Amino acid sequence: MKTNIFKTEKTIRFVKQVFESELQKQLKLTKVSAPLAVLKGTGINDNLNGTERTVDFPVKFLQEQEGVVVNSLAKWKRLRLQELGIKKGKGIITDMRAIRPDEDYSAIHSIFVDQWDWEKRIPSSNRNQTFLKSEVRKIYQAIKTTEKKLKKKHSKFETILPKKITFIQAEELLLQYPDLSPKERENKVSEKYGAVFIIGIGGKLSNGEPHDGRAPDYDDWTSKNEEGYHGINGDIIVWNPILKSGFEISSMGIRVDKK
Repeated sequence: MKTNIFKTEKTIRFVKQVFESELQKQLKLTKVSAPLAVLKGTGINDNLNGTERTVDFPVKFLQEQEGVVVNSLAKWKRLRLQELGIKKGKGIITDMRAIRPDEDYSAIHSIFVDQWDWEKRIPSSNRNQTFLKSEVRKIYQAIKTTEKKLKKKHSKFETILPKKITFIQAEELLLQYPDLSPKERENKVSEKYGAVFIIGIGGKLSNGEPHDGRAPDYDDWTSKNEEGYHGINGDIIVWNPILKSGFEISSMGIRVDKK
């Protein structure tokens, strides 16, 4: 049993190393270190949906000012891009660790969060769905390359991801499955296509409800494309045959601008 656990840990480490390297290459990202906590009330922490509790604590050497464990680094990354003077077309990537007390426990979630966080500087001319899709395809290519290299290393490993990722608007998905919940719609479409990117999450759909929650101070779900659909943000979701459900790989998008 211990031998199997060690093999699993070694394989997980291999996947993490390969994927991070591929993601850096595809998106032109530089690795940086990140904080576990920031000062409360500075506006740097990600508020998620605005209702989740945070882990707070007094900091002795700062005269007992309140520190807060980050929910994510969505806002911190933008400050870091500016501080580092990152040029347009390039960005940063970091390891994000967090504690989210209100996170529901499941096969894919716990109160401990361990994820990659990345941010890229872009010109205003790239604030559109065309550019968003091009970046999603690059991320998906990094995932596919990781799957390919894992297969090469472990011959018994089965590749399951489709060649290309499918794009669909959250509104289109609602119209296809009006009687299903958002999660059920995600399961249906990810099982059908294998890998999808659902666009336009956070704003109200035609049924008066959002597909899912997003923080309005950094996610842009108001911009429209040529067909009039909203959103330049979304989720990468793949079908997980073990859990028999959709599996969210990335929640991402083009951030709100100053205006």
